[in-house]
Amino acid sequence: MSDHPKHPDVAWRNQGVLFDNSREGRVGVQLPPSGVDEAPLEELLPSELMRSDIEGMPELSEVDVVRHYTRISRKNYAIDLGPYPLGSCTMKYNPRINEQVVRYPGFSETHPLQPDETVQGNLALMWALEQALVSLTGMPRVSLQPAAGAHGEFAGTLMIRKALEARGEGRKYVLIPDSAHGTNPASAHFAGYDVKELVSNSAGTVDLADLDREMNEDVAALMLTVPNTLGVFEDQILEISRIVHERGGFIYGDGANFNAFMGRLRPGDMGIDVLHLNLHKTFTTPHGGGGPGAGPVAVGQELVPHLPVPTVERTESGFRLNYDRPGSIGRTRSFHGQFGVLVRALVYILSMGGTGLRQVAENAVLNANYVRSELLDSYQLAYESPSLHEVVFSDRKQAAHGVTTLDIAKRLMDYGFHPPTIYFPLIVSGALMIEPTETEAKEDLDALISALKAIAIEAAEDPELVKTAPHATPVGRCDEARAARQPVLRWTPPEPTE
Repeated sequence: MSDHPKHPDVAWRNQGVLFDNSREGRVGVQLPPSGVDEAPLEELLPSELMRSDIEGMPELSEVDVVRHYTRISRKNYAIDLGPYPLGSCTMKYNPRINEQVVRYPGFSETHPLQPDETVQGNLALMWALEQALVSLTGMPRVSLQPAAGAHGEFAGTLMIRKALEARGEGRKYVLIPDSAHGTNPASAHFAGYDVKELVSNSAGTVDLADLDREMNEDVAALMLTVPNTLGVFEDQILEISRIVHERGGFIYGDGANFNAFMGRLRPGDMGIDVLHLNLHKTFTTPHGGGGPGAGPVAVGQELVPHLPVPTVERTESGFRLNYDRPGSIGRTRSFHGQFGVLVRALVYILSMGGTGLRQVAENAVLNANYVRSELLDSYQLAYESPSLHEVVFSDRKQAAHGVTTLDIAKRLMDYGFHPPTIYFPLIVSGALMIEPTETEAKEDLDALISALKAIAIEAAEDPELVKTAPHATPVGRCDEARAARQPVLRWTPPEPTE
């Protein structure tokens, strides 16, 4: 059993809020007299704008403030520190050149309400990005409007609904495998459909017999996550497409995991009719904690008339925004989408080139399979099917010693790593979902693997050590159920002491 890591006992690791550090008379800056008479703040602001629960402001020096926020930043984890192996999230390193280009004044200081002729460079960038995504997906048009993956799903299902209405069909259901992303059923419901679940077969893929039974004239679409949340590719996808299309349905492709086969295979060639792409994942924008993101939607020919407006069109005189699309589902986003994410995505695509993007997929699959092979003896593999960009284990071996997936994740923090995704996908009990991404070097993966192996040994030899983790973080094991049910949303100052 390995010794668990410890941080030195430094008092400021458990520092409070700025108000706790306030000292009377301490200031960070001294200003000359204003030259006007001073007045109480209460006389200058309406009472409804004044806080009553906290009196005054903290009195601090500049170094107090700088050290306070620097210490807080050191308590956080980031991709710049080490691997961020959250399965299904693709939390990979984001090249700094993206950040440099997106700050060019021509991108950062233009306004979305400017006339087309004054923002030709911006429109040219959007047009070029669409052409790049058309090339990568094998689909004729792409809308850049949706602001996130789930937003793209919603836009895509609305376009399916619009196309069926144009046919004169009023279908009611959307089929969704149990291995799909959890946002899929929500998007289908928002678009007005009822959802029917397809149970995966023993390989973790769509059961063709089940699909054949469920696919009828009342089904609008099959929403397929490719590869699915088990990290498994649907190896019978052409047969799946044939069944759905012969019965008049559409195939929606969840492209959140596009980095698993980008440059190797085109969704349009697989029979997918509409596909959203998470630019912030596959094409590198720092994300998490709510944003930023972008979820462009690529569509097949039948859905092109129903794209959101406006679209960017190239003419002999330049680029323009086209609002004249009678069959459109309408605008799905204010202005023209998450423009900063679009800039980053095109910079990444151009800097990588076709060969580089293909290598992204190859490295993502290589890294995931390296982690899989190294941990096979320590953790139970959920499915034997070949893994692509991520691998899903379970806590079955550790559960024999009373150690759960949550315990393993908490213990991993003691070793200095962010935990992987846990308890998802839901079809795997005690799931431990690891996506190393293509940007991790072998040395960093070896360190993560060594930590997970050590925890597996600890779970067998000293389970209490794992069950009470983390031990080396500023905050120990929290009562997460209570935090969710009884959240404390406002800070209360401590009672004064003598």
